[in-house]
Amino acid sequence: MFLVSRITRKPVGSIFYGWWIVFAGFFIQILNGGLLFHGFTVYFIPLQEEFGWSRALVAAGFALTRFESAILGPIQGWAIDRFGPRLITVIGMVIFGAGFIVFAATNSVLFYFGAFLLLALGSSLGGFLAISASITNWFAKNRAKAMGISMTGMGIGGLLVPALAYSVTTFGWRPTAVASGLLVWLIGIPTGWMLRHKPEPYGYLPDGVRVLDHGDDSENTGEFIQTATYEEEDDFTVREALKTPAFWLISGGHAAALLVVASVSIHQIPHMVHRLGMSLEGAATIVAILMGMTMIGQVGGGFLGDRMSKRVLLVTCLLGHMTGLLVFAYATSYVHLILFAMLHGIAWGARGPVMQSLRAEFFGRASFATIMGFSSMFVMIAMMVAPVFAGWLADLRDGDYTLPFTILALTAGSGSIFFWFAKKPEHKRKALEVPPLVVG
Repeated sequence: MFLVSRITRKPVGSIFYGWWIVFAGFFIQILNGGLLFHGFTVYFIPLQEEFGWSRALVAAGFALTRFESAILGPIQGWAIDRFGPRLITVIGMVIFGAGFIVFAATNSVLFYFGAFLLLALGSSLGGFLAISASITNWFAKNRAKAMGISMTGMGIGGLLVPALAYSVTTFGWRPTAVASGLLVWLIGIPTGWMLRHKPEPYGYLPDGVRVLDHGDDSENTGEFIQTATYEEEDDFTVREALKTPAFWLISGGHAAALLVVASVSIHQIPHMVHRLGMSLEGAATIVAILMGMTMIGQVGGGFLGDRMSKRVLLVTCLLGHMTGLLVFAYATSYVHLILFAMLHGIAWGARGPVMQSLRAEFFGRASFATIMGFSSMFVMIAMMVAPVFAGWLADLRDGDYTLPFTILALTAGSGSIFFWFAKKPEHKRKALEVPPLVVG
């Protein structure tokens, strides 16, 4: 980290554009979370009933979204770093909406998988990686906070699951899917266009530090003079990052956490319906509570991530994932479900912004998307395999998820070790030339 002090001036009443990017990412996350990542679980039982498919087969469709991310990750990361997140996100939203329209016309397993390939491609291109890359470039000191606020959109999306369940029950799953596609086009495309790659072309540095031309006259602007310190991060290339133990440890810990996240997202409603005899709407209410807890975790994680050890926070989150899933696996009452929602939801919410901030802190901004894309190759394999494994094992046990959830919970708990040993890598520092700055 380079520390650079300059005499600067701060404009009064301006809003840093980085916060508009956070706003845009928030709404995109609502679409991805509410309509697909959390929302897909409401389609699970209707698909089984209409086509007679096994749990493993239905889960395999969703797993395609992770398979695609694993394959596409490095290419997508390079494209974001090369062309910027705005273009990639808009293209993704177009494909994402089309995927729902195709999904609504499903009449066979092959058609079902084809629809999910479109959904996978669209949600990946117009989703988490592009948003994270944009926010990473626009924020430094407030990065975890900005990430946390943006990611609450995923939690808000989860709160919409009961509404999605009501729509499926009342109107049918096919009309609901069509409406979802239209909503993606209506909201996702305009908000995706709001994203920007880096602040420098717009006269800013991260956190609103604004480049000041030598000819500017502070006396005629109504702005006040102050001394500011700007911290410039060490930037790793992809090749350099791949050679560090930290890259592999962060990827391993991330994968361990998402074993739980992916499996719960798909199988939580079938588990509650089977184990406790709950209705679809009742189970969806627990999902909504879970999402509420996730938002608390996202805001709290974003706040704490800028103020204390990110590694300690991540270790705590992994242990929270493990404990929450164990409670869920052996739940016998509504109280157990609430406890699960609290533990898993807060851990899930807090982990996201902290982990992304840790990755940016370790490897810098310049190749963040590409580095994250390579990490996703390994992380998404876990997200692809875990739901199918859980569904397959539950099929063998007449719909009982106790054993697969126990195995996945213990695996996630062991992932805390990866984050504990992830140390910031050393990097050869380069000379830094910084022009006079204005803090905005």
